Amino acid sequence: MIWFGERAYSYAKACGIIGKSFVGRRTAALRSVGRLSELDRLIFGPSARELPERELLPDLEKRLLKRSVESIFSVVNAYKNPPELFSLLIRVYEYNDLKNALAMIASEEANFRTKPPFVELGRFGTVRFAAWPHVKTMLKETEFEFLLDENGRLKKDYDGLSLETILDRHYYKKLWKSIRRLRKSDRRTAEHISAEEISLRNCAWVLRLRTYYGMLSEELKRHLIMLDDEPRLSKDALEALELPLDSRSEWEQWSRARFLNPEGSRSRRVFSGGEVWNADPRYFQNAAAKYLYKLAFHNFRRKPVSIDAVFCFIKLKQFEEDLLTSNAEGLDMGMAGRDVLDILETEA
Repeated sequence: MIWFGERAYSYAKACGIIGKSFVGRRTAALRSVGRLSELDRLIFGPSARELPERELLPDLEKRLLKRSVESIFSVVNAYKNPPELFSLLIRVYEYNDLKNALAMIASEEANFRTKPPFVELGRFGTVRFAAWPHVKTMLKETEFEFLLDENGRLKKDYDGLSLETILDRHYYKKLWKSIRRLRKSDRRTAEHISAEEISLRNCAWVLRLRTYYGMLSEELKRHLIMLDDEPRLSKDALEALELPLDSRSEWEQWSRARFLNPEGSRSRRVFSGGEVWNADPRYFQNAAAKYLYKLAFHNFRRKPVSIDAVFCFIKLKQFEEDLLTSNAEGLDMGMAGRDVLDILETEA
């Protein structure tokens, strides 16, 4: 009875929050916004800040993050002992903060007088970010101790890219195991969406590392999330390793071709001989994010009072946070709200 009560309360709470969130039809309101101050008032109403536009962006981004985390906490805290899956979904903030912090520590040009921002996760947090930049204290007796050498220092062969790869792989392996430990009736949606997320993330990595780093296949494989018992999660990315980045027709039979920028799109490079198509990693990532958002949105109410419903809720709030932050950054650069949404391939 208590078990059902926790689920019922958390679902009711989630429904109320989603009804006031900028997802689904409510994203249309963002199209008419032309200034950061307007976006602030749209989201926060009477509690919007009266700040000069040049000072508003960092303040607004902090409040958007806080708003998202507090909404997720209000639903997950309905559980006395939340499933490990919920904890890991929340801890994605910790992983992201850790990537940034360790990349700064690994950099030879690090400025330790400037402390990077960290998200306060309460009982869900494990890293002692208050000890930054003392990495040994930060990571001691946490699951991240493997990143340290025998002297308690960050291993010398780590840079920002390798740390991102290692932490992504570590995170998704834990996430996948937490999902598989749930009953089948509780995990169908979470398992499907997470499988798609890992697969598409691998594909995005292939495009990103080939395009921006010129990385070759064997080296690139070391950056993929590969699970021994789930080869399907890296299959699509492995198929994309050798496909030419400047020939759209060669990708037509690829299973993820629909996420690529089309011929004649603005994602082209101009050469003396004319315009040539090139695979655009940013377009792919935006299209993949839109697809994953739709999966979460359409599945949120399919199984009320379930683990899957809260999983979808958390994904929707994190999507909304990304959408609003991107909108704020676009407005700060002088773009209109509708133009930002068009670039992100988001449908109202």
